[in-house]
Amino acid sequence: MEKVLLKNHGKPDAHRISSYLASGGYKALAAALSMRPDNIIQMVKDSGLRGRGGAGFSTGLKWSFIPKDPTLQKYLCCNADEGEPGTFKDRGIIDHDPHLLLEGMIITSYAIGATRSYIYIRGEFDFGAKRLEEAIKEAHAKGYLGKNIMGSGFDHEMYVHRGYGAYICGEETALLESIEGFRAQPRKKPPFPALAGLYGKPTVINNVETLSCIPGIIENGSEWFKKIGPEKSPGPKIYCVSGHVKKPGLYELPMGTTARELIYGHCGGMLHENKPLKAFIPGGVSAPMLAPQDIDTPLDFDSLAAKGSMLGSGAVIVMDNSTCMVRTAYIINRFFSHESCGKCTPCREGTYWLDRIYERILRGEGTAHDLELLEKVPQQIMGLVLCALGDFACNPVLSTVRQFREEYEQYIGLAEPVAAEA
Repeated sequence: MEKVLLKNHGKPDAHRISSYLASGGYKALAAALSMRPDNIIQMVKDSGLRGRGGAGFSTGLKWSFIPKDPTLQKYLCCNADEGEPGTFKDRGIIDHDPHLLLEGMIITSYAIGATRSYIYIRGEFDFGAKRLEEAIKEAHAKGYLGKNIMGSGFDHEMYVHRGYGAYICGEETALLESIEGFRAQPRKKPPFPALAGLYGKPTVINNVETLSCIPGIIENGSEWFKKIGPEKSPGPKIYCVSGHVKKPGLYELPMGTTARELIYGHCGGMLHENKPLKAFIPGGVSAPMLAPQDIDTPLDFDSLAAKGSMLGSGAVIVMDNSTCMVRTAYIINRFFSHESCGKCTPCREGTYWLDRIYERILRGEGTAHDLELLEKVPQQIMGLVLCALGDFACNPVLSTVRQFREEYEQYIGLAEPVAAEA
C-alpha cells in the first residue's frame, strides 16, 4: 500500500513546512476552503473514517453533531495525550510530520466552524510539543493560520497545551477539564462535548491519527479511502508493534491486516525462533489478550470485537512462551490502579483490590478463593464507572484468567508446574 500517514517519514527535514509543501502539503486545505463546510462533513462521513483513538466512532457523524449556529463559539481539541502503554503512533506523526496533523486540524476546524483549536499533548512529549509549536509558527508565517486563511475569510488560531502526565487525560472530557485548568476527571454525560464541551461550548475531540487522515480524504476523495481495507473499517492504519518480535516499530498498512501478516510478515516473526507465540494484545494494554489460534484475525474494529477484544489504539504487543501471564496481568492492572483518577468508587477501590489479590498470588499466598475474586471483582467495576478506565483494567485480568487459568492454578498450588518449552 502506498503510504499516506507515514509517507514523509525518513525524508530530510520532514518536519519543516518547506519539505511538507514540496511533497504536496496544504493542497488539501486549499481545496477544502473552496468547498462548503457541510460538503466536507459529508465527504468524511461517506469515507467511513472511524476514530483512531480507540472507540472507532464515525468521524463525520461526530462532526455533524456540532450545532450549525454561526454565532456560537466552537472548538476543536486534538487528543495527543497517547498514554496507552505500547502505543507510539501519534508520537511518530507529531515528531516527523507535524504539518500533516496541522493541515487536518485546520480543515476540520473549517468544516465545523471552529475558530480556535487546541493540541493537548502528553506532558512527557517535550520534543513533540516543541516540534508542534515550531510548525504552528511556520504555518502562521505562510498564511495557513491566523486571519483570512488563503483569502477564504476563515480565521483560525491553534495552541499547544501540555498535559500533566496522567493516563486519564486521554479520556475526552477529562482532557477538557485539564485544558480549563481543573483536575483531570471525566464529566458526567450528557451533555456531550458536541453540545457542551470546552468552556461549555460545542467541541469536537479527535485523535492525532484520525485528524491526519483528513487531508488524504479531501485530496483523493471518499471512494479512494473506502477502497483501502474492509468495508466497515476502511482506510490506512498505523500499527505500533512491540514485544517479542524481530522488527518492532510503526507499520502503516490497510486496516484489517491480519495479526499473522503483521507479526510474521512485516515484523520478521518471533524474536527467538525457539520461543513460539503465547499471546498478543491487539490494541494496547486495555484490550483483552488473544491466543495463537487467533493469529489470522483481521486487525480492525469489527473483527476484533467478534473475538471478544478490540482494536483500541492499534498497539500490538507480542509475547512468547517465556512470558508469565499472571505477572503480566498484574503489571497491567497495577498501571490502571495507579492511573485511576479516583472519582468513581468501583474503579478506585476495585483496581486496588485486584492489586492486592495479585500480590498475594505472586507471593505464593494465594488461594482458590482469590481466583474466584479475580472473576467477581471485575463484575463490580465494568459498566459502573463514568469512563472506560475501570473496564480497561478488567480486560487483562479476565482474559488471562480464562485463557491461562492453569498458570494461576500453579501459583496457588492447584496444578503442577509445567516446564517452559525449550
